[in-house]
Amino acid sequence: MKRYLPESYDQNRSLFDAFDSLFKPMFFEETREMRTDIKETDSAYLLDIEMPGFDKSQLKVALEDGYLTVSGERKTKEEEGKKFLRKERSESFVRSYYVGTEISEENIKAKYENGVLCLTVPKTQPKKIHSHSINID
Repeated sequence: MKRYLPESYDQNRSLFDAFDSLFKPMFFEETREMRTDIKETDSAYLLDIEMPGFDKSQLKVALEDGYLTVSGERKTKEEEGKKFLRKERSESFVRSYYVGTEISEENIKAKYENGVLCLTVPKTQPKKIHSHSINID
């Protein structure tokens, strides 16, 4: 994952605060849904995303331009003779994570179990530019 400081980086803030800002939702709104734990190993990034109450068929994961986007949508039916007085559970969620370009796109794995979506995003080695002489015509 690309690691660079956000434009509003404050020198007095901890580096961990800056790193944390890379994983905020795409539109920077705080969310109680889709809480995410992100771990890094030598070979992959591991994301555990809470999505309780969803069926696997209601979830989508897409990768585009270095952003991994996770979304879920469910429809709740009102039962005859009953109406909602209060509804706190959202019916759809979307959250994007910047994973960069040094990943193995075709080897990303997703598993949904017990209300947690587990994503494994394998890393690739950065391409090295070899040094060599260039002839001048």
